Amino acid sequence: MERFRYSYNLIGFGGEDVALSIDRLARLGYAAAEVEGEPENQDLKRIKKLAADAGLEISSVCPNFTAERDLSHPDPEVRAGAKQYVRQVCEFAAVLEAPLVIVAPTAYARTRPLADPHDEWSWAVESLVEAGEHAAPLDVDLSLECWNRYGTHLLNRLEEGVRMWRETGLKNGGVMADTFHMNVEERSLPDAIREIGPLLNHVHLADSNRLAPGLGHTDFEEILLALLETGYAGHLTFELIPSLPNLLGDHETLSPSLDDVARQAIDHLRSEERDLASAGQTWSEAVRDA
Repeated sequence: MERFRYSYNLIGFGGEDVALSIDRLARLGYAAAEVEGEPENQDLKRIKKLAADAGLEISSVCPNFTAERDLSHPDPEVRAGAKQYVRQVCEFAAVLEAPLVIVAPTAYARTRPLADPHDEWSWAVESLVEAGEHAAPLDVDLSLECWNRYGTHLLNRLEEGVRMWRETGLKNGGVMADTFHMNVEERSLPDAIREIGPLLNHVHLADSNRLAPGLGHTDFEEILLALLETGYAGHLTFELIPSLPNLLGDHETLSPSLDDVARQAIDHLRSEERDLASAGQTWSEAVRDA
């Protein structure tokens, strides 16, 4: 019996029609989809109907934090625009009945501070508080994401995300674990997950090379065990970048199909769950022994 519910970030399907993406996930046995946080570019009613007809939940909404959407930028106008964007995404999530929105405190790929780092930290906390207070009456939680050092200077390790989240004082949300980013920054992925404890409220899965689990060197069995020990009850969402053909090699070699990528991801995690069960490690034992 599977303990976890699996979701897939639709951004990884390269902008194809959402009907194709949802059909693929339903065929392959996924429980949910994570959608892109671009309210102005998506047909909300269509997404909601397609997912409902396919028997899928919308697990979460994943925004794009561009240079104009920087919650810790020194320019108050930039921060104001970023906060307005997050408010719109939270409203978008509420209509989709998605329980959470991922948030990051700065723009992706801004790896250097533009002002005193302590000030940027404070601006990030202030922005998160405003976002969380807007999301709460919508019944939407926030999930604070830490990127690796090549994506941001501000939050790299989960312990830093925990500290920032606690400073907000918010109750509607927590911290997210992304195994790809963690592979760069954490000494031990399972230990970092255990240390978050009940603040862990969302998970992104990808192997060490951002491919589907099983195609890199990440030990997902240990990660699943850590999740069981923390009592994590949310979705496990794959956020993948499919491999591309080597243009200098065999020109007849094609990149894997999107079906193959999504199937590899869920099949590998299901196999890891079965291995845990066959080893005699039941879910109740994992929680009891934690």
